[in-house]
Amino acid sequence: MKGKKLLVTLAVSAVLFTGCGLKGGNAIIKINDSKITQGQFDEKMDQAIGNSMFSRMGVDLKNGKNTFLINLIKERVVNELIVKTLLDEEIKKRGIKITNKDTEDAIKDIIDKVGSKEQLDNILKQNGMSSAQFRKDIAEQVKLKKLAEQLGNSDVTDADAKKFYDQNIQRFKYPEQVKASHILIAANRKDLEELVKAENEGKELSEADLKAKVDAKIKEKKDKAEKLLAEAKKDPSQFAKLAKENSEDPGSANNGGELGFFPKGKMVPEFEKAAFALKPNTLSGLVQTQYGYHIIYVTDRKAAGQEPFEKVQKDIKEYLKNQKQVELIDNLVESLKKNATIEFVDPSYNPENIQAEVQKQLDPKGQAEAQQNEDKIPDIQKKK
Repeated sequence: MKGKKLLVTLAVSAVLFTGCGLKGGNAIIKINDSKITQGQFDEKMDQAIGNSMFSRMGVDLKNGKNTFLINLIKERVVNELIVKTLLDEEIKKRGIKITNKDTEDAIKDIIDKVGSKEQLDNILKQNGMSSAQFRKDIAEQVKLKKLAEQLGNSDVTDADAKKFYDQNIQRFKYPEQVKASHILIAANRKDLEELVKAENEGKELSEADLKAKVDAKIKEKKDKAEKLLAEAKKDPSQFAKLAKENSEDPGSANNGGELGFFPKGKMVPEFEKAAFALKPNTLSGLVQTQYGYHIIYVTDRKAAGQEPFEKVQKDIKEYLKNQKQVELIDNLVESLKKNATIEFVDPSYNPENIQAEVQKQLDPKGQAEAQQNEDKIPDIQKKK
């Protein structure tokens, strides 16, 4: 475990709902004096489906054949919208407000943790989140932190942090790592086959013709990679510039190909073997993987070891404080739910009804559809 990584993950991937209701103003749920509209639900449902692991694994959740999975996501979205509405009411009741500076300070803190604004932008891009949505979510997070501060003491002592460190020592140990940058010239055969087919749309291509054209493109890619390798060897100090201008890895090109430190097991075998064989400030030859041709530049190595308490103390305290604040918010939510008047204008959005539908689909007498989806998931996971 890295304390910074924990905090960054909490900040970047927080699931916070804004409920702007751009369409479908009709209420589907009424909560005290507030309402959740069809538009609010649709917006958050679309986000949840797009960010779900099933979508990332290639399952089309909108094809009408995945109602079991849709219901699981629907139940979660409804519950989160209810919680968001209750918390919004409480925040308004307590007069909690935030300024642009509060949001800017929170974003700056995250940028400091991830290393740079460019790195944060890359993280957002990889997670399919816009800067505007991220800013909106951070503003919501700041409100929740202010609310938590009013609910009780969440301070953490040095002794608390040391106790956590001692009891979780394995989380602070790290294996041998290398720090590397790379230039990728993409040459995945399947991708190139699709490209060739697109370029020759409407033409009859035999298997032999297709293979010949793909082989020709792969040779072009390899030639380009070899030329870049020669340039990098002439002046390794220009590696970052070469990567920024030529690398076809969108996740690292803007950072000059920088991948940071990584241990064994994080990269594909061919890449890993080459990187760990290099000494600092040395270049690899051309390394071929399923993604294409790589030129690897190792800039540092770190032997296996353990982060000293002094180095992670601040991060641990922030993490534990966040945990206390989450617990305070959770307890408040439970109390608000018990005392709230919740009316499901559209009964199909009642979590109890959604859960009943899920259970019905799991029932041995009527689970054909659910079984189809369950059969799908392991196959996709194996391909991952």
